[in-house]
Amino acid sequence: MRLRVGLTGGIGSGKSEVARMFAGLGALVIDADALARDAVAPGSPGLARIAATWPVAIDPNGRLDRAALAAIVFRDSAARDELNAIVHPEVRRLGAEREAAAGPEQIVVHDVPLLFEGGFYRRCDANVLVFAGRATRIARTVARSGLDPEEVERRMKAQIDPDRARELADYVIDNDGTIAALHDAVREVFDDLRDRIPTASRLSH
Repeated sequence: MRLRVGLTGGIGSGKSEVARMFAGLGALVIDADALARDAVAPGSPGLARIAATWPVAIDPNGRLDRAALAAIVFRDSAARDELNAIVHPEVRRLGAEREAAAGPEQIVVHDVPLLFEGGFYRRCDANVLVFAGRATRIARTVARSGLDPEEVERRMKAQIDPDRARELADYVIDNDGTIAALHDAVREVFDDLRDRIPTASRLSH
């Protein structure tokens, strides 16, 4: 029986690095952001719905202008909910296809930015939160993306409160330290998840 694990973390937390480490340890990692890109690819029903709702988010070549769309949804919670209603069902369908390719008893990690907000955590056997302090997250995001700190803070506020995320998570990986410390923490969680696979198998029957 495969173990389905949800992985999440706020902007700048280092979630993507943790996902890479899980993959290196043998997990099948399914990146919801990559699936979301597929869900709004040229010619997709998702892109057509976005174009009808927010024409300004479509560039002259008929492709999604991600920056324009982000500027809309990170400032308007209703718009963000509407976008999620367009994209999430297709992401779930594509994710199920990817998961079906996993090996028997393989840990399948769903890397989902809105794991708790979208409710997917309820469909997972365990959920992992990557956490870092506010100042660390802002500095990392500014360095990586070039966004100004105020914009980063706006995006942080659009995400689930970190304290609430901690309450919902089965595991919390703190990522305010070194890469070596992060790798040790990920390895510890991975080993514990591997021990849970037989339990998940029994519960499935």
